[in-house]
Amino acid sequence: MAQNRVPITRLNKFFSEEDFNLDISMGEEWLHGDMNFTVVLYRVDKQKTNTDDVYGEALTDGIQFLSPIELKGYVKIDTPANSDYANSKLSQIEPGNMTFSIYQNYLDQLAIDILLGDYIGYYETEDKVRYYTVVNDGRITSDNKHTYGGYKKFYRTIIATPATNNEFKGL
Repeated sequence: MAQNRVPITRLNKFFSEEDFNLDISMGEEWLHGDMNFTVVLYRVDKQKTNTDDVYGEALTDGIQFLSPIELKGYVKIDTPANSDYANSKLSQIEPGNMTFSIYQNYLDQLAIDILLGDYIGYYETEDKVRYYTVVNDGRITSDNKHTYGGYKKFYRTIIATPATNNEFKGL
């Protein structure tokens, strides 16, 4: 006895691939042209980086980088947090995290990827760059927020924390 199969409906019944591409191109035009947020991506060269034989951690001054790349995306910097050290009265204001949203199509066109541990430089002013390290590379894009109608992924959200001056100062 044959089972009745329910046909899988695709988004293209009412929303074609051409419509999807048009929406993405209009979004990229707005983001890259009107908003014009630019960051510099410093990708870690995992092949040339010197690591510890036991734990696989990078040795001091052992991290090697690929050539920096300028990227366009949407930048949001969180409000700085004032935090206390344990139970003491000493406090320090820490810079906020960076949330960086980027179209997947744009990354595919450039044939690059953003990975955990990479660094991002963002010009806060014409003279001052703040560096961040990627702590969430936004690879999981199967949620409704990052897909068009739960059907096709179209952007990633990268979360990065501020890097200390001892950790990274640019190339």
